[in-house]
Amino acid sequence: MKIQQNQKKSVKNVLSLFDGISCGRVALERAGIKVDKYYASEIDKYAIQIAQKNYPDTIQVGDITKLRGEDFKDIDMIIGGSPCQDLSIAKRDRKGLDGERSGLFWEYVRILKEVKPKWFILENVASMSKNNRDIISKTLGIEPIMIDASLVSAQTRKRYFWTNIPNVELPQDRNIRLKDILLPDTYTEYDKSYPLTASYNSIDKNQRTMVWNKPIKVGHFKSGG
Repeated sequence: MKIQQNQKKSVKNVLSLFDGISCGRVALERAGIKVDKYYASEIDKYAIQIAQKNYPDTIQVGDITKLRGEDFKDIDMIIGGSPCQDLSIAKRDRKGLDGERSGLFWEYVRILKEVKPKWFILENVASMSKNNRDIISKTLGIEPIMIDASLVSAQTRKRYFWTNIPNVELPQDRNIRLKDILLPDTYTEYDKSYPLTASYNSIDKNQRTMVWNKPIKVGHFKSGG
């Protein structure tokens, strides 16, 4: 996702919801956006440890359900990838936005309305149902942009992005293939890898075996007469 230069200058303070290990901070850096204050809402202690090691100046603010908009009046941009577990096609009997985890989307909406930042970005899986996609679009007042990570990596990973940033362009295809990142003597017939679910239970079980080592001759066996 490309951001124009004048938009970059308007982003100083960022609130990252569902921050994880602060990959949002990495993306901002690579986009050439220098952040003065980066607030992170995260509850996983290990993710927080990684974020703080890489970015010690990160301001951890805790559980999104306990945040109040009046405490973040200096925010220029809100970013976040709300939980996808109840939206993803990888989960059976998914409850969508009514689910316990994906329902946290409504907390994102609450904070967005309370803080009223200039810019926002929301990310989630492209495998969600059309009904849930339409609910999110209607709530945020904007249609999503679908970006496949295959444009910039060796993995196929389609995601929706909702943002009020204008004139967003897709990344240029870097033509990175799975074979380009494998170790020597490793073979694959696939151009791209597929994301695996947390339970390693892919819809297409053939996706599990994507690479294997080529047979290596180590000697010659002569059978006895």
